Amino acid sequence: MAREFKYRGYTLEQLQGMSFESFLNLLPSRQRRTLNRGISDEKKKLIEQSRQAKDGKLKGQIRTHARDMVILPYMAGLSLLVHSGKEFVQLEIKPEMIGHYLGEYVITNKKVQHGTPGIGASRSSLYVPLK
Repeated sequence: MAREFKYRGYTLEQLQGMSFESFLNLLPSRQRRTLNRGISDEKKKLIEQSRQAKDGKLKGQIRTHARDMVILPYMAGLSLLVHSGKEFVQLEIKPEMIGHYLGEYVITNKKVQHGTPGIGASRSSLYVPLK
C-alpha cells in the first residue's frame, strides 16, 4: 500500500484548499519570512504561469530564474525549467518538496572530470606512456 503524503498533518488536498495565510503558518520561519516580505515581479510571473499550467491554458514549459521561490502546494505535479547558472534544468515538483526552495533541487555545479594525461597535457605529465 502506498503511503499517503502529509505535510505537518495535512494531506495535499487539504493544503491546496487552505488559504494562503493559514498555509504560511505551517511553514518554517525562513520560508514564512520570505513570503511575508513580499513577492517580487519574477515570482509573481512564476505563480501566474504555474496557475495557468495547472488549468491547461499554458503551452510549453515554464522557465524561471527564481531559485529562491518557495514551493507552494498547488505547484505539486508541475514540471519547471529552473536555471542552474549555466542552463535550465528540468524539475518535476513532487508533494514532498512543498515548503522547500526551487534552488535546493537544482545544483549549480557539476562533478569535474579531468582528462587523462598524454598528448596535450601539462609539462609534468609529458613522459607518461600512451599505452
